[in-house]
Amino acid sequence: MSPFDPSWDRSSAPQAASFSDAILAAALLAIDPTLTGIWLRAWSGEARERYLKNLLALFPAGTQAKKLPLSITDDRLLGGLDLPATLAAGRPVHTAGLLREAKSHLLHIAMAERLSPQHAGKILAQLDHGAGLTLIALDEGILDEAPPKTLTERLAFTVDALPGMAEPWPDPLVIQIARKNLAAVHTAAHAIDHICALSIALGVHSARAEIFALRAARASAALAGRDAVEPADIEIAARLVLLPRATRLPSAPEAPESQDSPPEPEPDPGEDHRPDQKLDDSVADAKTTPLPPALLAALAAATAPSRKARGGGTPGKSAAPTRGRPAGARPGPLTGAAKLAILETLRAAAPWQPLRARVENQKIAIRQDDFRIKKFRQNPRAIAIFAVDASGSSALNRLSEAKGAIQHLLADCYIRRDQVALIAFRGMSAEMLLPPTHALARAKKTLSSLPGGGPTPLATGIDALRALADAERRAGKLPLLVVLTDGGANVSRDGAQSRPAAAADAMAAARACRAQRFSALVVDTSPRPQKFVRELAAEMGAKYLPLPYADPKLLSRAVQAEGARRDSQH
Repeated sequence: MSPFDPSWDRSSAPQAASFSDAILAAALLAIDPTLTGIWLRAWSGEARERYLKNLLALFPAGTQAKKLPLSITDDRLLGGLDLPATLAAGRPVHTAGLLREAKSHLLHIAMAERLSPQHAGKILAQLDHGAGLTLIALDEGILDEAPPKTLTERLAFTVDALPGMAEPWPDPLVIQIARKNLAAVHTAAHAIDHICALSIALGVHSARAEIFALRAARASAALAGRDAVEPADIEIAARLVLLPRATRLPSAPEAPESQDSPPEPEPDPGEDHRPDQKLDDSVADAKTTPLPPALLAALAAATAPSRKARGGGTPGKSAAPTRGRPAGARPGPLTGAAKLAILETLRAAAPWQPLRARVENQKIAIRQDDFRIKKFRQNPRAIAIFAVDASGSSALNRLSEAKGAIQHLLADCYIRRDQVALIAFRGMSAEMLLPPTHALARAKKTLSSLPGGGPTPLATGIDALRALADAERRAGKLPLLVVLTDGGANVSRDGAQSRPAAAADAMAAARACRAQRFSALVVDTSPRPQKFVRELAAEMGAKYLPLPYADPKLLSRAVQAEGARRDSQH
């Protein structure tokens, strides 16, 4: 029965308030696939798999979920020549490609935070030419890792919090009815003006977002069994589409005029009110609507919403199919940049030639199972990440000598083509002064201008060190953590200047590094070896090096030895 039939009971239609935003986004996408997709920021696990399964159930019967792996080749993505079928048929045989196969299905983009701009461009080219794709970008990134912006701005919804086990999902039959009646939903001009005004108030700079918001409002009306967009639908669209893209807080409503001001003239009873009066009132109401606390804090800080660490990687040999040291051959398809090992392929096909020649009447019959692809091996790049205590006590304890020692070590890293990064902590925060680089001149210039002075937020510095090391490990590198401090921690994580609390927080941060099994070196730069720094190194699982005179050669040899030990473990 259609929701627009006279006998339809409107009270039986699902109410948006009964669903969480994550489920509501899934329902609206299933009703109107032109909303393109969802940017799903969540860990891989049971909760995410359950969400994807329930999302698929809302789509028409027969819809499948196809996975786009990160390592997909161009011919598998866009289609290309099927070499084995071509050799067997004696004529060109082409494959369709995953993007064409997924036109009527859900396409899951695995590890979307690592999707290359080249692959993203090819996907979006198909999308912009009306390929009818419905995308789910699975993002497990941390810190600043995110899918290409060109991709995320084409996905209507962003989901950060997954629903719980007991949260209800819409009935697929209701979604089917809403999908059929979506075309009958009409939108008044004032509703479109309302969406545009909200977009401007929130600082959304993309017209695509306003189009998505309008489509989401229409889908919300269809879900509720209405034939017109109402303010409740616009509120849902603004919350799901516009708020995640907001760049500023809406301006506060103007204060009411004083009683001394002259009264407004009474409107002429024969005249209609201004057509935009209702719009102005509703926009003012929207500006005073409470915003989610996380979004409010992010907008107030003029930054994107915080990203928690949602996964980890294991360092090892990096995938290098076309470069590196030769490492034999392996069976596999001849696709993309793979290189055919001709001799090994002929050797694999040779034993079968007498049988194939009789059956296929060919001089040399080669099949896909015979293909051997050249293998290459490339050692992962190492990166030394320095966390330097630039507080007042450390500056007093010959910070300049520590700078000289690090410069000597930077030169060694440059010779080995290892990357280096530099984090300085002092005052109340830690700052990345040098992002990962192998540019020696830039590193020396940054180090020479390293300031000193202020209290010692040791825990904050170690936390920043661990976060950067985790990101580099996920990128396939082997990080080595080097902490230079005199152990004078006196600022805790919450900013309180308390030595016991600061010491406890520093030990907790060190244990977090040890839990992630980072190779580390703790250098004690105090005039005399400190017991606290030794204990800190033990908690971190790091090698302890007392260096009261900051001997450059000794520090360089220690880091090299620790790096060699780390490489031998991998």
